[in-house]
Amino acid sequence: MANLTALRDHNTAAVLRRIRAARETSQLELAEATGLTAQAISKIVRRLTEEGLVTPSGRGRPTGGKPRTLLSLVPQARWAVGAQLGRTALTVLLVDLGGRVAAAASAPIERGWTPSEVMDLLAARIEAVLAQVPRERVLGVGVACPGPLDQRTGVLHQATGLPGWDGVALGDELAARLDLPVAVDKDTTAGVLSQPGSADRAFVYLDDGLGAGLVLGGRVQRGARTNAGEFGHQVLDPAGPRCACGSRGCLEALCRAALDADRPDLAADLLGVGVANLLRLLDVDQVVLGGRAVLADPERWRARVAAALRARTPDPDWQAVEVTVARAGERAVALGAAGLVLGPWFGAGEALGAVLGAVLD
Repeated sequence: MANLTALRDHNTAAVLRRIRAARETSQLELAEATGLTAQAISKIVRRLTEEGLVTPSGRGRPTGGKPRTLLSLVPQARWAVGAQLGRTALTVLLVDLGGRVAAAASAPIERGWTPSEVMDLLAARIEAVLAQVPRERVLGVGVACPGPLDQRTGVLHQATGLPGWDGVALGDELAARLDLPVAVDKDTTAGVLSQPGSADRAFVYLDDGLGAGLVLGGRVQRGARTNAGEFGHQVLDPAGPRCACGSRGCLEALCRAALDADRPDLAADLLGVGVANLLRLLDVDQVVLGGRAVLADPERWRARVAAALRARTPDPDWQAVEVTVARAGERAVALGAAGLVLGPWFGAGEALGAVLGAVLD
């Protein structure tokens, strides 16, 4: 019975995903696109319509017979919350099934606050945006924050720049405050999944810290302990400045020292060296840059990182890499966090960018 239920849910998600992608489509087109029988499509569409997720939206052009009824997604039928918990501030977005932001809230995090105080503030901001929609239509909350963390359990492990958070079960604690399902992931992973892109790409995020989210072969890479992407702690200079992680000469520490000295070109060039190392190791063909440091002067960072890649790649024409800046800007991480909730609903799995892409196009 469990297998039959899983198959039904998989088929329903496939149909829902197709309706959303097509914007308007017919049952015949759904059968052709999914490979399901007309009878199966009819049952699924009837169930989705009864649940308010899908609605008739007109008639298709006649093709010799009766005009086909067109179907569309009802974006406001369900909602998800995406939250970014940073070191100095938090951001909360209320997102509909179409990936569009309906409400937003933010707040600074005071220095010295305990994890409990921060989670109380986060829960309050989430409740504020949820007050605008029926609670029964809320699917859950996705939270993205700095690592290291265990994505499967929602527990943080000595997160750099977050003293006192080691061992905090962020997912369970927040779920208890909100009485809603909560998914937790690293901010960089949420960022890489916040927009459509190459099957082999990296999201490089320079904000209070520096990390990278990775998609390889079309799947997000979290690693054995779901802690992949500690990109900023590659050591470039063993005699360099002390990093917050305890090591010396980490890329993050070098970039931060350059920025503190008001040398953004040097910081961008250093970041380019780190990204070139990433390219040589993983052979990605797309790099998306994000974070406040980058967004303060996006073209400077994009151009200098792209130049560093060309200079440090043996055959840059063969190993061409597209370097861009996150299309959602400062909201990229929180939007990707909402995708942690929306993606499974559409059967998108790790392809969350495909779920959120329409709002960015």
